Amino acid sequence: MPRRRTDFAAVLETLRRHRVRFLLVGGVAAVVEGAPVSTFDLDIVPERSSRNVERLLAALQDLEAFYRSRPDRRLRPTAEALAGDGHRLLMTRYGPLDVLAVIGNKRDFAALSSHTRRRTLGSVNVQVLDLETQIDVQEELGQRKDQLMLPVLREALRLQQCNAKHKK
Repeated sequence: MPRRRTDFAAVLETLRRHRVRFLLVGGVAAVVEGAPVSTFDLDIVPERSSRNVERLLAALQDLEAFYRSRPDRRLRPTAEALAGDGHRLLMTRYGPLDVLAVIGNKRDFAALSSHTRRRTLGSVNVQVLDLETQIDVQEELGQRKDQLMLPVLREALRLQQCNAKHKK
């Protein structure tokens, strides 16, 4: 498969153009919140109402999204799959996109939305999961890669809190 250009801003702009309700989570969210980490994909948790799933599916069609697990078959996500539980690990024309029904201990859009901050990325306003909740989710997952990221996230949170105190 030819290497695709990674352009997270283009993915976010497409989702916004289709009025998809979603939360930005994972590595890109950590970077936006000040953590110096590397990431190779964009992770979102969409709201899973039938209307939003329709908008998400239209955005994914624009992005030419297909499942990464079988790139030779170029299987496309369906509305039924997007409305269900589980993770959709996709490749788009702008790079990898993970559409996650839940993260951590079954935290979905509704459970996470009160733990976000509105951020502007390029020309797009996005709800980004806050560092405190990102840390909680990483602790819940308990996987080795998540455990390795915890000290970095905790330090970024400490710095964020120090900066907030100095601004007062």
